Amino acid sequence: MMNLTDILPEKLAKEIVGNGNQKVSALTFDSRNVNPNDCFFAIRGTQIDGHSYIEQAIEKGATTIVCEELPKGKPEGITFVLVESSSLALGLMASLFYGKPSEKLKLVGITGTNGKTTTVTLLYKLMLQFGYKVGLISTVANYVNDTKIDATHTTPDPITLNKLLKQMVDVGCEYCFMEVSSHAVVQNRIAGLKFAGGIFSNITHDHLDYHKTFAEYIKAKKRFFDELPSDAFALTNMDDRNGMVMVQNTRAKVYTYSLRSMADFRCKVVESHFDGMMLNVDGIEVWSRLIGRFNAYNLLAIYSTLTLLGFDKNDALTGISSVTPVSGRFEYVRSDNGVTAVVDYAHTPDALENVIKTINEIKTDNQRLITVVGAGGNRDKTKRPVMARVAAEQSDIVILTSDNPRFEDPEDILKDMKSGVDASLAKKVVTITDRREAIRTACMLALKGDIILVAGKGHETYQEIKGVKHHFDDKEVLAEIFKSMQA
Repeated sequence: MMNLTDILPEKLAKEIVGNGNQKVSALTFDSRNVNPNDCFFAIRGTQIDGHSYIEQAIEKGATTIVCEELPKGKPEGITFVLVESSSLALGLMASLFYGKPSEKLKLVGITGTNGKTTTVTLLYKLMLQFGYKVGLISTVANYVNDTKIDATHTTPDPITLNKLLKQMVDVGCEYCFMEVSSHAVVQNRIAGLKFAGGIFSNITHDHLDYHKTFAEYIKAKKRFFDELPSDAFALTNMDDRNGMVMVQNTRAKVYTYSLRSMADFRCKVVESHFDGMMLNVDGIEVWSRLIGRFNAYNLLAIYSTLTLLGFDKNDALTGISSVTPVSGRFEYVRSDNGVTAVVDYAHTPDALENVIKTINEIKTDNQRLITVVGAGGNRDKTKRPVMARVAAEQSDIVILTSDNPRFEDPEDILKDMKSGVDASLAKKVVTITDRREAIRTACMLALKGDIILVAGKGHETYQEIKGVKHHFDDKEVLAEIFKSMQA
């Protein structure tokens, strides 16, 4: 139980109606989870306005209400805190409620379209390997040192986030690596957090269903760097055309990394094979079990971050040579008859092109690439035809199939995808709505030495249809089909 005055930053409140010393037992923005003496935040979302639930929250026992608009009825014993932004207030107050946990460890965030999960997960694993206690906040899972906590969002809400960070501090974690999504920045989920560093990976076509324009998407990513403190580092990818845009207004110390030009940290891909690649990092050759130029960027970002955190360069290089692929990121399954199937989370045009390009650079002329790909429902529709076009232009055979249709008709999604395929390429593109059958067909079509790419879901172990998550694991399905074909 805390006093409201202890968790209310100075000048945040435009007006306080009621007892400013009200006791607060917990914070919540979901009226269904309210308990006696809780502080309820009325947040305006894209579909639901929390102000509509103030009365319900009070009925369930909330004694403090943070809102952007005061209700007409103000019951006795209830304190109302009027603010400009309830979501901003939630972030700032959650940090104070949990004792400013982000200030008690070195918190490093990464933002960008692709590479976030791989980069933070491998940084987390390397820190464990180096003997440190460390936390991870990612799309795949959250970890408080070695304790796994399932993830529901790329970046959790401010209450969950600060609670996680406090748990990390309580067990002695010195570092935390987290993905920072564009949604999280815009929705103030990271408000009140102190970052020791920020990393920019790249920015390509994604989430335009939410941000509406690419300019707004860039602006959301850039805001993360705009708000970094002066004692933090801002590490940016110089090879992305928006890399320097991201850091042009930051107060943090700027560092750059690149595979193509002069930068603070440099890398070159010397050799590339299906079982790994040889890199030259800052003049030293190192072998990695990860594959592809996109992973060379991820590994260079990891090396740069470790160096900026004060680690010896040789230790950082030794570390990146030991890491293995992150779940669902260019993982492969091989059949007994010599077919290689690659499973990757690529669900944007750029990510898909990167994976296909990597495979085409490694495979020989007599090997074919069969790509199985879909697009998620109730998400950015504009990328659907682009993804289909990318697959058709750079694969030998393409099977368009269902991803996570959610509440959309899979056939409508596939129709959107097919609209991007040029008539000259239509002969090598087939549509099979059932994902399992699509993967099975790819396996049946594959000859010895061929490569199958199953893209879009990666680490996911479910397929979401009409609000229900059905068990579905691309790697598992591939292994089953390969096994049945050997019988």
